[in-house]
Amino acid sequence: MQQIEEDIELKKVGLELMFLTPEKYSNADGITAVELSKLVEIPVEIVKKKLALLKEKSIVRVKGNNPKYWLFDEYNFQRMDEDDDIFLLLCSFDDVDFDRYFSY
Repeated sequence: MQQIEEDIELKKVGLELMFLTPEKYSNADGITAVELSKLVEIPVEIVKKKLALLKEKSIVRVKGNNPKYWLFDEYNFQRMDEDDDIFLLLCSFDDVDFDRYFSY
């Protein structure tokens, strides 16, 4: 899947969820697509599509219905096939600015 390899928006959404801290969202259940959209500066409709892709792979969990709250599932992520396109995308840190996720 050449398309996933270059999906920068999917990578932004995935990494934001991966490194998400409770201070960044307003509800203990997780972050809404709207909040996530503002964090990654991507339109909310695109964020929702990327969340659906991540949910298909079981690496994000969703709670609620309106609104939906999203959280990264570290347990399932660690059990993914290492050759999976999304796994490889989220583990490619060459162009990642970690200052965005951590304050030292």
